[in-house]
Amino acid sequence: MSEMAAEELEKRKIQVQSILVTLDDPGDKHTPYHDLAEKYNLRVDYRNFIDVVGLDHREFRKQKVDILAHTAIIFTSRHAVDHFFRLCEELRIEIPIDMKYFCISEQTANYLQKYITIRKRKIFFGRRTAADLEPFILKHKKEKFLFPCSNIRIDTIPDLFVKNGLDLTEAIIYETGPADLSDLTNVFYDIICFFSPSGISSLVTNFPKWEQKKTRLAAFGPTTAKAITEEGFILDIEAPLPNAPSMTGALEIYIKEANNL
Repeated sequence: MSEMAAEELEKRKIQVQSILVTLDDPGDKHTPYHDLAEKYNLRVDYRNFIDVVGLDHREFRKQKVDILAHTAIIFTSRHAVDHFFRLCEELRIEIPIDMKYFCISEQTANYLQKYITIRKRKIFFGRRTAADLEPFILKHKKEKFLFPCSNIRIDTIPDLFVKNGLDLTEAIIYETGPADLSDLTNVFYDIICFFSPSGISSLVTNFPKWEQKKTRLAAFGPTTAKAITEEGFILDIEAPLPNAPSMTGALEIYIKEANNL
């Protein structure tokens, strides 16, 4: 079922007690999800539905990408940051201090401090989408942009450059695929939160006969939402919302209504 009438979605708003976040466990109790769990007495678990394997320097060299021929780098995830700097270390490349960094979110930008001294670098970031980055990119359109990415990536960044007639070099630095989720076969959650189409693909790959039943599915971003409905599942929660720019914000609105709070 690709769409549901508003009244049918309302009928699905039954009590929420458990949430599965399809991301790596941050290992930090001071997160918005932890705060949500404490505030509403919920069980929140983490489990990444996607396996990430980095390319080694020999595989990367086959792409014939000269990292130092670029003056700006676009990062859309922590995985991209980690594997980019790992490759640079393997290749014995020292990134110049005047390199510019364009990050999909402030969280990704802050993550750069794991590898560089942020206060000495030129870093630009959006809220969550490629569209947020567009004004910054257009102000620096003379830069030579490098986009380190996965073998499976959404088109929003490349499309932005095509639309504006700008050059972009894509470099695959890691590969993604479905994680083994066999241990979740008989586990039930009231809500499962997805952040990419790859997560949905992993669900279907692991459980081709999975039935949604009373499980509510939450999606961050339009491409993830589309992946859910295209698989015939019901999309119960969508983020970002005008009044809730984050997944946790959208979840809180839903939980208040479903739990009659």
